[in-house]
Amino acid sequence: MRISSSQLFAQSVQTMDNQQSSLNQLYQQISTGQLLQTPADNPLYAAQAVQLTMTTATLTQYTTNQNSAQTSLQIEDKTLSSVTNVMQSINSLIVRAGDGTLQDSDRVSIAKTMQGYRDQLLTLANTSDSSGNYLFSGFQATTQPFTNNAAGGVNYLGDNGQRQVQVADSHTITTNDTGASVFLSVPSIGTSPVSAGSATNTGTGTIGRVANTNPSVATNGDKFTITFGGTAAAPTYTVTDNTTGSTTAATAYTANAPIALGTGMTVSISGAPNPSDTFTVTPATTSANSSVFSTIDSMIAALQTPADNNPAAKATLSNNLATGMTRFQNSLTAMTVVQASVGGREQELTALQTTTKNNSLQATNDLSNVTDVDMISAISQYQLTQNALQAAQQSFVKIQGLSLFQYM
Repeated sequence: MRISSSQLFAQSVQTMDNQQSSLNQLYQQISTGQLLQTPADNPLYAAQAVQLTMTTATLTQYTTNQNSAQTSLQIEDKTLSSVTNVMQSINSLIVRAGDGTLQDSDRVSIAKTMQGYRDQLLTLANTSDSSGNYLFSGFQATTQPFTNNAAGGVNYLGDNGQRQVQVADSHTITTNDTGASVFLSVPSIGTSPVSAGSATNTGTGTIGRVANTNPSVATNGDKFTITFGGTAAAPTYTVTDNTTGSTTAATAYTANAPIALGTGMTVSISGAPNPSDTFTVTPATTSANSSVFSTIDSMIAALQTPADNNPAAKATLSNNLATGMTRFQNSLTAMTVVQASVGGREQELTALQTTTKNNSLQATNDLSNVTDVDMISAISQYQLTQNALQAAQQSFVKIQGLSLFQYM
């Protein structure tokens, strides 16, 4: 086959152009460290790189969200631990205040100490993070959640909002608990009904704790009033279910005998109640029973009320302290439930952080495999292409110089 000089020249130049283009591409890859300079270099790898880049960015955002949520929960967990410690100190004071040998002055001293712990508790309830956002104010992060109420207890200025953070593709996690749920409410499960004596009682009757062997019965969540009648020598009582409006027939009173309230629920009263004295049993979840601040304030007030040499006043004090103890124990139970929930969310985030870290590492490696150049291979290929180009250039020069006139 005959090959003209023009064909030979064109073919040689094309070969050298292709080699020069390959050399330039290899140089770009080596200098940038990137395998793909344009999507046209490898459309399949380019599509994979776009997808992996999006996945990596998403996982990076999840990592940021997880770290932020973990920080918020750790601050809350630490605060709740401090709250629990203060409440345990108050609980010890309540037990001490129940000592029947104490005098009015002793109880006033205990009340002052309890007031100091109560102030600490309010400070903790108004804890803010490093950004100045309050932990327990719901969505009202810049609003101090609690202020003192002149009539006792506190005013809650926050709301019931719970902040949700996206921490995985289809999973969010709650990063806060509201002040209302932590300090002003108690769960219905694991808590005890609250028994109390009326502040206007004139007898020496004192009510004990409620015994409930069947808490699942709906009527055991009703409100009950025990009203005494008869005479001082032959007292009787009736039990009114304030929820249904039903009242039992008058029954002769026997000190310390169980008084039936509902199915499997009883309470006993000791001492000598006077006619018209009343006692109540209410669910733990009612607003009057569930505010830890109101509970503490009522016990402080009871401890500051003189009771020496006054049997009726001592009975009232005993009832107030027993009521306060039950309410306070319920609040401690609520605090334990909240703290357990926070701890569970922290553990969940720790597991998610490990999973996200592994997924991020895998996505980064996959992205590197389709976008990063293999330096050893690229440099070797560069040298090989460069040598081939130089050989082609030298051959072209020699072939270009060939002529029949050299042999004539």
